[in-house]
Amino acid sequence: MNEFDNPIVNTLFDPQNTLETKTDRRFFLKSSAALLAVMSPGLGMAQSTKSIWGGAKPFNFESVSLAQASDGIAIPKGYRWAIVAAWGDPINGKFPVISYDVINTPEQQAKQFGMHHDGCAFFPEQGSSTKGLWVVNHEYTDDGLLHPDGMKTWNADKVRKSQAAHGVTVAHIQRESSGAWQVVSGPNTRRITAYTPCAISGPAAGSIYMQTVADPKGKLALGTLNNCANGVTPWGTYLTCEENINGYFVKKGKASKEEQRIGINAKGFGYRWEEFDERFNADLTPNEPNRFGWVVEIDPRDPDQAPIKRTALGRFKHEGAQVTLAKDGRVVVYMGDDQRGEYVYRYVSKFPYKPNQPEHNRTLLDEGTLFVAQFSDSGEGRWIPLVHGQNGLSKENGFPDQAYVLIEARLAADYLKATPLDRPEWVAVHPKTNDVYLALTNNNQRGKEFPVNAANPRINNLMGHIVRWKPRGQDAASDRFDWEIFVLAGDPDNTDPNQKGNIQGDVYGSPDGLWFDQRGILWTQTDISSGALGKGAYSRITNNMMFAADPVSREFRRFLIGPNGCEVTGVDLTPDYKTMFVNIQHPGESPSERSNPDKPKAFSDWPDRKLFSRPRSATIAIWREDGKPVGS
Repeated sequence: MNEFDNPIVNTLFDPQNTLETKTDRRFFLKSSAALLAVMSPGLGMAQSTKSIWGGAKPFNFESVSLAQASDGIAIPKGYRWAIVAAWGDPINGKFPVISYDVINTPEQQAKQFGMHHDGCAFFPEQGSSTKGLWVVNHEYTDDGLLHPDGMKTWNADKVRKSQAAHGVTVAHIQRESSGAWQVVSGPNTRRITAYTPCAISGPAAGSIYMQTVADPKGKLALGTLNNCANGVTPWGTYLTCEENINGYFVKKGKASKEEQRIGINAKGFGYRWEEFDERFNADLTPNEPNRFGWVVEIDPRDPDQAPIKRTALGRFKHEGAQVTLAKDGRVVVYMGDDQRGEYVYRYVSKFPYKPNQPEHNRTLLDEGTLFVAQFSDSGEGRWIPLVHGQNGLSKENGFPDQAYVLIEARLAADYLKATPLDRPEWVAVHPKTNDVYLALTNNNQRGKEFPVNAANPRINNLMGHIVRWKPRGQDAASDRFDWEIFVLAGDPDNTDPNQKGNIQGDVYGSPDGLWFDQRGILWTQTDISSGALGKGAYSRITNNMMFAADPVSREFRRFLIGPNGCEVTGVDLTPDYKTMFVNIQHPGESPSERSNPDKPKAFSDWPDRKLFSRPRSATIAIWREDGKPVGS
């Protein structure tokens, strides 16, 4: 999430938007001392529920010291790293190559890795750990870096180039004898950009809310953008998630309640696409925003298959799409809506997944039910269906049909009194226990715009926390779950109890990326805004980081420190666990989040140092010098 998206748009918050229970309902915790006593591992709630949480294999690397933070990559002793692909590198490993001063055309950018790498996945070639497809999201652009003179002399080519730097890259990669990886040519290489045709499927496809003059049938959207986190399906496809889509649109006239709820206004984020592409002028094309904000399915092994926007999964600011299976084989997708005071959602397919039946599996994300979560103060939770005609989601109450419910999922969730959370981001599912973990990055308005509650227990929650829950019966399709605070992030050396947290292990804040490997290690990545690093509650933290966490002991151990101003985001491992891929997003980001083209290296010159005119987001590969699995 970029900090352009600060305004809160959930103005319907009600302190009672939590699940009422008949027994053991607790009052909100207002004392920081009491909060830490209750939530600390080994005490209170954590002690009483400790036995129900599953295990994880230990990790044995030496923690990276805070003293190693610099404008580079710091990893444990005995490990090495190398660049796999950076913004502007050719997706075929050959050409075109970005110029030193980024004087390249939109057409060239559409054949190069895009900007701001985020969610990602490695698709091995026939189970190989040395070659496969690398799929990576490109969340947004810094036009101060993308063009030689930034946003001066703004024109249609700059808009087109910015659109080409968004989206997704599919590239072939393979490991060299040194342990490093390189991009190579292959039949599945392609870029998906903000003007790639995407099919629209599911209940909202073809509805009156999706129809435009350019697409009167409402079934073919042009492009995908603000591609944040991701997911991978059991049938081998990639899910890319559209997050802060509102910032690309500008609405000079009075915004409707629907536009206000998703955050569309007269300024946007300053991309200025609407000046040369009227799709992003919401006054002229009021339905165009409805065609963004979806989970988009991509088959990385079929370059002829258009990406598909799956409307059954709802429209909001998708942070990710974590896929798992229910006991009966139905597909379950967990999704966070990344903004202060928003919700966490779950989709359950109507039919089960069937291995080796691709035609059947191709429809699983079109027929099913979307739910939103309520968290009670007693540690119970439930999923409420967002289904037209149920729970008051009727025409009489302003919800005319199911297409509207899905497109305006936030409004439907408001009506159902879902629990507003502190920026719900990545969701991770333990591979052995099916326990679910949710990163709540931060919320400096908690206690102001949003009263505290058990699931969001800290006022001015600068450091964030992680919630976990156990589905009843260990079945992801169950409508009930039991939850607890897994960790309150913070600095153990901080004298302010509210910012101290209850961390076991290394200091950190603003958890964002969460991902379990198949051994049960929870990899956690941070996203502290560039304007906050090294200041106030983050005085000891000058760079963003990645940690390994043990779900049983709750120990967090620092594995990586990134370059100045970056976000550490996106992670995957090869099947043999011997190579880890991690994305380094926006190194050298300025506090304003838009670089000065006259001083592009003011905050970082990573990764090229003197070889390139400006910093570049990149994927790195990490491996052990002794050839053993990463983290073990």
